[in-house]
Amino acid sequence: MMRAVRIKGLSLSRGERTLFSGLNLDLESGDAVALTGRNGAGKTSLLRAVAGLLRPQAGTIGFEGSEGRILEAEAARADHLHLAGHHDGLKSARTAWEELLFQARWTGGTEASARAAVERLELGRLLDLEVRRLSAGQRRRVSLARLLASPRPLWLLDEPMAPLDAAHRAAFGEILAEHLAKGGMLLAAVHDPLPVPARLVEVGA
Repeated sequence: MMRAVRIKGLSLSRGERTLFSGLNLDLESGDAVALTGRNGAGKTSLLRAVAGLLRPQAGTIGFEGSEGRILEAEAARADHLHLAGHHDGLKSARTAWEELLFQARWTGGTEASARAAVERLELGRLLDLEVRRLSAGQRRRVSLARLLASPRPLWLLDEPMAPLDAAHRAAFGEILAEHLAKGGMLLAAVHDPLPVPARLVEVGA
């Protein structure tokens, strides 16, 4: 089980432009970090780099298990983290249930765990609708259900609250708090404050 993320001297670029350089960040069991900064500062790029989708220009990203045991990066990313991007990545022609079940099983969950996530996020009446017919907030809730359907310790979230209404923001805040209380970790790119206590890290300052 992943217990810590160690980011040392990280530099990221987009094309010819350096987004930021020399970033150091430690994230441990139970920690929440909110990434702030102007648009284009590199918040989303940092999440993608931690997920292994973007190669750093310099620096390292390491993962640790219990008692400081070093985890192999590829396996750690495959088995121990979720990335929920600003774009939900859902297939518009599938029903909400087909898409959630596919994503849950792909990341190690089961039909039973997907059903439990449906109940927790109040998705029942949406299951037979094609994704293309869902509102932005409904799509986000379907996307976030994967976090519950296949539990993993590290959640990388890009503006997770943005399309949610007040009631569902509060409900998801409870889910975040439970995740952290169980020893999970949260690294989120935000403009609005998270509904849980979080350390603020400004990117590209």
